[in-house]
Amino acid sequence: MGLALAALAAWPIVRIALRRARLAERRANASQRLAEVGAMTSGLAHEIRNPLSTIGLNAQLLSEAIDELPLAPEEQGRLTRRIASLRRETERLKGILEDFLRYAGELRLDRHPADLNLLTDELADFFAPQAQAQSVRLRTELAPGELSAELDSKHVKQAILNLVLNAVQAMASQPADRPRELILRTGRGVDETKATTVELHVIDTGPGIAAENLARLFTPYFTTKSGGTGLGLPTARRIIEAHGGRIDVFSEPGKGTDFRISLPAYVPHPA
Repeated sequence: MGLALAALAAWPIVRIALRRARLAERRANASQRLAEVGAMTSGLAHEIRNPLSTIGLNAQLLSEAIDELPLAPEEQGRLTRRIASLRRETERLKGILEDFLRYAGELRLDRHPADLNLLTDELADFFAPQAQAQSVRLRTELAPGELSAELDSKHVKQAILNLVLNAVQAMASQPADRPRELILRTGRGVDETKATTVELHVIDTGPGIAAENLARLFTPYFTTKSGGTGLGLPTARRIIEAHGGRIDVFSEPGKGTDFRISLPAYVPHPA
């Protein structure tokens, strides 16, 4: 009788354990399927890139050959323009494939304690000439002290650069009499568990984002820009989430946009 009662009392615990085991198994199977699909799509992209390179090379050779043919100037110009269009589209497709491979490929992080202020300052120095060429005023507002986080600096810089490029492209379409300003602002915060975070805001004075587009911003291949691949923002979010952080966006049409990156603050392990 005692054993039966004990077994009956233990059954809810066993049932929970079984449910968790089945859930873990489903997650493992799903992860395996995703890994298989990722490997297949990456392999397919590589297979496409090789013939694209061959097409680009042959287009260049054709262009050089046309220049040497005894053709009338009008006919030669027409053929040259067609070959140039072919080369541009080939390069565009290669760019789309490269973006896809960066997004779909395995993300291997080499994380070390780093100062978000220093990283932001370095990125601002790197991007300043491009911002100036687009008539955008770039400035930094760095929080005092060190903002330490465990980062793969190369990947985090790429995520920030994607946000910065998105901001500059958004401001390119607005009237010349409107200010074009890009602000990189760092600070400290807390997450939903009250853990300390370090933050970077990428703020622009562009046209803002319509409410119906906000929910779709990080959807792969969604873009409102002509010529965009729609992978810049999803790639940025993937990198930040791989660091245990998150990206939030705040925008109001006509008043600009603020992308906020939040990352767990670095806490040194006790000696």
